[in-house]
Amino acid sequence: MPKGREMQLRRGIFKRVEAYFDFKKSASRFIQGKTSIPYSGRVYDEKEIINLVDASLDFWLTAGRYAREFENNLADFLKVRYCLLTNSGSSANLLALTALTSPLLKEKRLRAGDEVITTACGFPTTLNPILQNNLVPVFIDVELGNYNIQAEKIENAITKKTKAIFTAHTLGNPVNISKINQVIKKHNLWWIEDNCDSLGSRYKNKYTGTFGDMSTCSFYPPHHMTMGEGGAVLTDNPLLKRIIMSLRDWGRDCWCESGHDNTCKRRFSQKFGNLPYGYDHKYVYSHIGYNLRVTDMQAAIGVAQLKKLPSFIEARKKNFKCVYSIFKKYKDYFILPQTEKYSDPSWFGFPVLIKESAPFKRAEIVDYLEGRKIATRMLFGGNLLKQPAYKGIKHRVAGNLKNTDLVMNNLFWIGVYPGLTRPMLSYIERALYNFFRKAI
Repeated sequence: MPKGREMQLRRGIFKRVEAYFDFKKSASRFIQGKTSIPYSGRVYDEKEIINLVDASLDFWLTAGRYAREFENNLADFLKVRYCLLTNSGSSANLLALTALTSPLLKEKRLRAGDEVITTACGFPTTLNPILQNNLVPVFIDVELGNYNIQAEKIENAITKKTKAIFTAHTLGNPVNISKINQVIKKHNLWWIEDNCDSLGSRYKNKYTGTFGDMSTCSFYPPHHMTMGEGGAVLTDNPLLKRIIMSLRDWGRDCWCESGHDNTCKRRFSQKFGNLPYGYDHKYVYSHIGYNLRVTDMQAAIGVAQLKKLPSFIEARKKNFKCVYSIFKKYKDYFILPQTEKYSDPSWFGFPVLIKESAPFKRAEIVDYLEGRKIATRMLFGGNLLKQPAYKGIKHRVAGNLKNTDLVMNNLFWIGVYPGLTRPMLSYIERALYNFFRKAI
């Protein structure tokens, strides 16, 4: 940390940053029909910018003091042992799944051709790591209303090749964790929780992202908190932590932090593979890895955001209740969001499925809302098997994907993020009233 005169100079810079932020903030206001209402977005103040400037003044361009602080603080928040930052939630998913293929796991490692249970309804980066590791996805349909995997059907989908389950808590809504845990224990499977849309959700008063062998987070701007780009893998397992770190850091065997040498005190006195004795441990590679590290400037933003996370979570829940009360007036035309028993979601969005009997189509209401600058989204890729990228992939479908297709054709969602204001929510309410006045 800087001291003395350097710190004095920094404080002067921080005051100017604060003044600049106040100036920019005063220029923004919501104008009905002209100001866009996004589905999500960044919510921040001068503290994030000051942290960003502070990190840039260090000019420590890779992970450093802010990254360590963030990893420790997020682990403490979720009450897990290890948090490893990476450059995106997509990379976090890749690292978590790839970790299960490590030779260090011996007989429990996943090998090419092994099966991983998931859903076809969601975002591609839950599916992609399965394919990228030459594993076979097994698709199970989703429940209508909560749009999570049909947990009751998992056990019947298991074969001798099934080694893992990789599921997301859709739009912040927890899956049936009790049922999945039963299956995991009975069949000795790995479980990765894709928690990218669900940071702060709870199940039986415990945070999601703490039930599986590993979980992942995303800090892309629309998510529950942001550092611009960024993600994390979390685990309580020290061996998995070591594997994830290796894969993230070029595949190296060494665990020294950037700028440090000889943490193990045996840098030049070990034997690895067919390398000569004493080969520099900093250049020994035990995995085929990547460079998926985060910068300290990103982590600096995350440190400030994490302090706001509890208020973000409460704002999402409050906004969700408000939007629910708006849509409840039109429940004859929609399937409204549903939750599992014991769950307390930190909602990412408000999903509605248009009933087949409704006198309008999704395109009509979506076009209407978008035309009034109210942003809508589909449930990501819909049925991923219908996407061009996945034509011809090796896979198995357990049962059918009837509900997934309904979601693809009839569902949309709108935002509940903390940046929504009372005037914005009132504008959404009036827009829906006017739509239904004309549509029915």
